[in-house]
Amino acid sequence: MRHSNIALFVAHKGCPHKCSFCNQHIISGSNSSVTKSDITNAITNAKNSGCKNAQLAFFGGSFTAIERDYMQSLLKAAKPFVDNGDISGIRISTRPDAIDDEVLQILKCYGVQTIELGAQSMDNEVLALNERGHTDLDVVKSAKLIKSFGFELGLQMMTGLLGDTDQKCLDTAKKLAKLEPSTMRIYPTVVLKNTKLEKLYKSGDYTPQSLEQAVDLCSKLLCFFESESIQVIRLGLHSGGDVESGFVAGAYHPAFRELCENQIYQNLLKQQLFKMPKGNYNIFVNQSEISKTIGQKKSNINYLSRCGYNCKIKQDNALLKYEMKVDKL
Repeated sequence: MRHSNIALFVAHKGCPHKCSFCNQHIISGSNSSVTKSDITNAITNAKNSGCKNAQLAFFGGSFTAIERDYMQSLLKAAKPFVDNGDISGIRISTRPDAIDDEVLQILKCYGVQTIELGAQSMDNEVLALNERGHTDLDVVKSAKLIKSFGFELGLQMMTGLLGDTDQKCLDTAKKLAKLEPSTMRIYPTVVLKNTKLEKLYKSGDYTPQSLEQAVDLCSKLLCFFESESIQVIRLGLHSGGDVESGFVAGAYHPAFRELCENQIYQNLLKQQLFKMPKGNYNIFVNQSEISKTIGQKKSNINYLSRCGYNCKIKQDNALLKYEMKVDKL
């Protein structure tokens, strides 16, 4: 089922820490506080555009850490739209150390369905270096508490943070999967203006992932979470807000997920073809996977051609995702 949000950003409100990578004003494109009118207008506009069965999502990373009366005023403004069916529920994102029984009881009363935790890493050295202000145990404790209250759990992780490695990211993914979230978001680190990482990058003390490195790692993470039946609902920083103007360095691409899916299919093609003689081949995949197999701007087809394998991609809807059949001509 396609995931759909009506997103509002509560940027930096209530957040007790300034993480090394964070500039929510650039990510959201807004410096103003969310108001009751913003909620009404966002839902009305979404409804008028034909958006159905969407959740109202309060993003920004620290919803349950904002001033309590303000938090409840936003929930109170949104709840009538849950009650009348204009939205399917409310989704919030927050910090692992901003969850307890009291706040979960409040969220339950106002129709919140889903809580996303910004774990980012499960390596305590990486968390400390990036000034997250919480530990891996905070993630575990909060995730279990959220599920005990009957909320849908979403988790978020980042790759390429200060002090991070590919192996640490793979270990983080395994630890997060054990918490059995319904959804995951994976964000390669992007260096934004006016952040600690920008200073470290310019001083030579931090080297961000290249786009190619991030695609290679995140394609593996995507395969891993899908193998665990965990839906990855976001892969790469979204292209809205002021991201392009605030970008300094790092693995940013407006179609990052597409690049990762292309990489998965290139790897599958190499596994199938490179053990066979060079020549001409028909490659059969499900119709929905044809463009991913061909690759962005025919990147996979062109790569195989340079390696001596001339391929035509054809459909076979009996095949599932990541399945393919190879016929030599």
